[in-house]
Amino acid sequence: ALAGGRDIVAETVSDDATVRRIIRERTFAVGIFKSLAKDQDNPGNYEMYKEFGEPVKTIPPHRVLAINRGEREDVLKVWIDVEEAELVQEILSVYPLNPKCIFSDELLTASADAYHRLIAPAIEREIRHDLTANADDHAIRVFAQNVRALLMAPPLRDKIIMGIDPGFRTGCKVAVIDETGKYLEGATIYPHEPQKRWLEAKETVRELLEDYQVDIVAIGNGTASRETEKLVAEVLQETKRDVFYAIVNEAGASVYSASPVAKSEFPDLEASQRGNISMARRLLDPLSELVKIDPKSIGVGLYQHDVDQLKLATSLDQVVESVVNNVGVNLNTASVSLLKYVSGINARSAENIVRFREEHGPFTCREELRKVKGIGDNSFVQAAGFLRIPEADLFFDSTAVHPESYTAADRLISQLGLTVASVKQDGRQVQQAMAKTKKTLMQLSESCGCGQETLQDIIACLEKPGRDPRDEMPKPVLRSDVLSIDDLSVGMIL
Repeated sequence: ALAGGRDIVAETVSDDATVRRIIRERTFAVGIFKSLAKDQDNPGNYEMYKEFGEPVKTIPPHRVLAINRGEREDVLKVWIDVEEAELVQEILSVYPLNPKCIFSDELLTASADAYHRLIAPAIEREIRHDLTANADDHAIRVFAQNVRALLMAPPLRDKIIMGIDPGFRTGCKVAVIDETGKYLEGATIYPHEPQKRWLEAKETVRELLEDYQVDIVAIGNGTASRETEKLVAEVLQETKRDVFYAIVNEAGASVYSASPVAKSEFPDLEASQRGNISMARRLLDPLSELVKIDPKSIGVGLYQHDVDQLKLATSLDQVVESVVNNVGVNLNTASVSLLKYVSGINARSAENIVRFREEHGPFTCREELRKVKGIGDNSFVQAAGFLRIPEADLFFDSTAVHPESYTAADRLISQLGLTVASVKQDGRQVQQAMAKTKKTLMQLSESCGCGQETLQDIIACLEKPGRDPRDEMPKPVLRSDVLSIDDLSVGMIL
């Protein structure tokens, strides 16, 4: 009877919402997140966590993910350590004992049993679940921020670029592209172990530099990168023209080189040769090149394979779509990979746009987009503002002004005493005319027939019609001879 009574009391206590809330809060406040290697002599990659403890309330997300992985791989034993007696007292603060009661000892035993057998395991699962969920969200957020930073890297326009994919045994693949990203010529050099054809490699690089008047060399940051950097620096020191090099993150290049997109772009080249073209293009226009790769393959994530894959994929797709729409897309040069991220356009519509362009020539105005199969009124309205036609007959088609606001933009230019031709020549006139006008923004918006926010957007678009937000980001660091500590000087940025 007493044993049955203890069980009933324990279950009653464990079901009490107030008790669970108090125990949870206290566990979170004083608990220690601990891990112990099952094999103390061989903890593998988890040396740091073989005897580890950190307060639950302060443990950072990356450690939670690392410890979780160690537990999954059956290397670590993981638990939350707390003083059991202290938490049993918390239960007794809700269910105080009566010292005069003959069952007070039994009730104390039942309270301890409720905590140890029923409450503690459930609370530990809850807290660890929340820690993992928060760590997942943090990891996805960091990954998204890193991908955005890569995609927003400013392009190096109008440059002839040589891409080099470094390697030892298989050699370094070299490719030259022109200002539009078109592949010109490629070669394979073997300057490193085991072939050591250093002078021959230098001569090949020098010939390509001079034949195509290369401006910048893009070197992948993988295996043999430092050794290849030394080779390029030697060649550049012997070159009379100003040529620079930059180190490029090659993560995902191998994924791209074996992808259907790469095969369709370069059907006659080997997969190994396509990667170095990607290196060069990543410097020429990072956004246009990186959208061809699954964002998860870019390699800037934190425990990316441990987090919720659906949530990660959704977050990264949103980042890519956001960046593409923020930057804008040239309707006459954009690839299918880039167009499919434009709002209102899917993969099939993007293919139809490219096919239409190939059959009918470049688009001359945004309205022509309506002729493309699969682009209805709704798709046009969503997409038009993000698509640019730099050489369009109608000036507004080359800006971020949406077709629905063309009338308002015309009225604004007229109200300011300007012409479309003068604004096209010098957008700064808009701000100067705004300063001179005696009308407020509200009055202008009313006379133009649009809201104040829309009018502000129109003004910003007219001031800088060809504005690319990436130009405001830090430029790639170009170098020519920084190879050792002796090459450094005060003020250098690397």
